[in-house]
Amino acid sequence: MKIALITENSQAAKNGVIHEALTAVAEPLGHQVFNYGMYSADDKASLTYVMNGLLAGILLNSKAADFVVTGCGTGMGSMLACNAMPGVFCGLVIDPTDAFLFGQINDGNAISMPYAKGFGWAAELNLQDVYAKLFDGERGLGYPKERAEIMRTNRGILKDLKAAACHDMLTVLKNVDQDLLRAAIAGERFADYFYANSQDEAISAYLTSLSAERALA
Repeated sequence: MKIALITENSQAAKNGVIHEALTAVAEPLGHQVFNYGMYSADDKASLTYVMNGLLAGILLNSKAADFVVTGCGTGMGSMLACNAMPGVFCGLVIDPTDAFLFGQINDGNAISMPYAKGFGWAAELNLQDVYAKLFDGERGLGYPKERAEIMRTNRGILKDLKAAACHDMLTVLKNVDQDLLRAAIAGERFADYFYANSQDEAISAYLTSLSAERALA
């Protein structure tokens, strides 16, 4: 699984702690972690929680990533922005129990965490325990087991509902504020990570043209 880490500007100073906890759990399980930043509060490219959602939509819809780990101060802004995107199903996860239930019941493809609220002693241990519950073992099995089938059915209904309610990602990219989009993909390592992993030629081509326009401006 390709896991993308996205950190919002107010919590950028914690990117190293979050990345270390995520890789410590995910990589021994055979997953790849791609850190899209922000890497520090001084980064030239700044990500707001709205940009977190837009970037998550790009990565998941292009299949450049299979799962997104993001967040902000409370986790709520990034969760809302992620869920505004087509094909993105993001849960607000605070502790390992949230992670387990989200993985088993909702089987989404993104989580948002609060990195300001309650982020004190042993925060890195909570992160590791959360990631272990998310990425170790099979997700979507249902909990409790006797409700597994109805949960699976509801996930399909929700997926269909979102598809009916949202535009496809390329249409979103063309209609969203283009300065916002340029800022969302301006990260130091975005181009290196994204274009090497994207499986959607149309999305890749559109973002390439947008970057070229910026370079010429």
